[in-house]
Amino acid sequence: MADHVVTTRFEGGMTFKSELDNHIITIDTPQKDGGNDGGPRPKKLMLSSLAGCTGIDVVSTLNKMRVEFSNFSMDIEANLSETTPKTYTWVKIIYRISVNEEDKDKVKRAVKMSKEQYCGVSAMFEKFATLEYEIVFE
Repeated sequence: MADHVVTTRFEGGMTFKSELDNHIITIDTPQKDGGNDGGPRPKKLMLSSLAGCTGIDVVSTLNKMRVEFSNFSMDIEANLSETTPKTYTWVKIIYRISVNEEDKDKVKRAVKMSKEQYCGVSAMFEKFATLEYEIVFE
């Protein structure tokens, strides 16, 4: 039996509905590409998965360290190859977070642990792209 099962159905145009653990995600393309712009593009969903994976790791680790934080968000920048099929060649995760001065090193450690030990999506990205990160303390 498979570890994960996702069912995705064609809905017409360029729209697909994907069911993941009783959640529905609509995947589509812009109208200029034949879609209805009813959902995100597949490649950008990969970036969202990366943010979700590392974000969960960082929050979990900071909670275990009893670090109080606020305004936590991530921006992901990425470049695609110039040749088809276009794949990500470079990805940068920018973590933005507010913490007390004495907890900044703990945040750095939590981010490093996510990248090097826990985030499976990050590990997959490293198979095909250069993966960098930056932490911005706000």
